Amino acid sequence: MDIKEQNTNIYPVTEENIAKAAELLRHGKTIAFPTETVYGLGANALDPIAAAQIFRIKARPEFNPLIVHISDISWLEKYTTPESSLVYELARNFWPGPLTLVVKKQQIIPDIVTAGNSTVAIRMPAHPVALKLISYAGIPVAAPSANKFTRLSPTTANHVFRQLGLEPCMILDGGRTKYGVESTIVKIVDDKLILLREGGITAEDIRLKCGVEVSKPEKGTRIEAPGGLDVHYSPACKMVFADNYDNKKSNIPSAKTGALFFKKPEKQGIFAYEKILSPKGDLLEAAANLFMMLHEFEQENVSLIICERVPDVGIGKAINDRLSRAAQK
Repeated sequence: MDIKEQNTNIYPVTEENIAKAAELLRHGKTIAFPTETVYGLGANALDPIAAAQIFRIKARPEFNPLIVHISDISWLEKYTTPESSLVYELARNFWPGPLTLVVKKQQIIPDIVTAGNSTVAIRMPAHPVALKLISYAGIPVAAPSANKFTRLSPTTANHVFRQLGLEPCMILDGGRTKYGVESTIVKIVDDKLILLREGGITAEDIRLKCGVEVSKPEKGTRIEAPGGLDVHYSPACKMVFADNYDNKKSNIPSAKTGALFFKKPEKQGIFAYEKILSPKGDLLEAAANLFMMLHEFEQENVSLIICERVPDVGIGKAINDRLSRAAQK
């Protein structure tokens, strides 16, 4: 496929294209690729100049660390120094999968990747394309979500292209992502787990499989992983929770207003654009649809999105977290 002729850098997933993308990574270029959570913007995690391109393309501040992706658990010892056996227990139980571990880093990981922290956020993705790409490249891949900083995370290749255009050398099109929200991030401190970001793996999942409780971090602590800012995952337009919305005070007409429901509401047709995350009230389905539907609202050019919270259990906690950060804009 000729990029200039097609005016796109989206490539179908083939062995040849994965191998080409891996070669580009080895040569310091950036590419976008699917994971089971969202699409990532990847670069060689061992090359500070390549990693710097991620920050430039995303317009991301360098105090916000990147997640390093690996393709085999054995790579943990190459790039980190686990100080607790709990690191390996979590990896054995949840990798490959949407769990990121914040672990003491080896010196080979550049400071720009970790925002100067002595720790690195690392995970092994479950998507076969991501695993094959990293394995072919033979290097760890730094890859935050492939979007502009604070904007909606991409769950399709077209979402990436609409935000980043031709900046990545390639966008590997692996279809729509499974989870639709980013990975859970935890830090291990003295054999205790601290939750840095809600995501695809719940605290209950960890407790059931590893017998360890997960606690929240203290406020005001240094940002050690992505997703820690109050404003994040935001659509281009204003977004408010339904319980904070007063239609009498709003100067935005219903014709320019969208409503995002968790499940089918008793009354519909009040607003021009209405979407239902899961008609049957399934939280996994709601998570998979969240960013997709917010992207659709952007395409429909609404000026305001009114959303409702979902039940705050399981992956619903991650959904509410993303909605809360989006509504801070």
